[in-house]
Amino acid sequence: MQLDPDSGWCDGVRHCPSPNCNARPLGEISLLVIHNISLPPGQFGTGRVQQFFQNCLPVDEHPYFAGIAQLTVSAHFLIERDGGVTQFVSCAERAWHAGVSSYAGRENCNDFSIGIELEGTDDLPFTDAQYQALVELTRQLLRAYPQMSVERICGHSDIAPGRKTDPGPCFDWPRLRAGLQCEESGT
Repeated sequence: MQLDPDSGWCDGVRHCPSPNCNARPLGEISLLVIHNISLPPGQFGTGRVQQFFQNCLPVDEHPYFAGIAQLTVSAHFLIERDGGVTQFVSCAERAWHAGVSSYAGRENCNDFSIGIELEGTDDLPFTDAQYQALVELTRQLLRAYPQMSVERICGHSDIAPGRKTDPGPCFDWPRLRAGLQCEESGT
């Protein structure tokens, strides 16, 4: 996996471009937001997240889909249960992942953040493969975008409290931070 900071695209991952993005107003990339998603809820490996981010979710396939099909959302990346990474939006562009949000008193986190979705739910542990891919991808992002730092990694619940709960209590923040510290210490 290799991120090209000029194009914002990562080589060595699947590309599945989403129309649900636009230009960043200031070009700034200084925050990483971790989410979780599964479609239908609690089901993994269905390919429906990819369809959702491309506005082609089969609405009649599941009752849950009818309630979300009209939404136009995306994230920059999705990490599936097996550690596979899909990129939907160039990091240079604004993906529509955070919604109404605020970080450190600043509104509209989509303007300055990267969104990573982990295939999962609030109440199930994430896989070893997901943590490995997340650490590797986060290292790439931290190298490419110096305004982003380990201290500027948060959950969707942190920027939209009361509205969002992901990545949920099963997300292992110490594990992510320890994996990133290994890079900093050279181990």
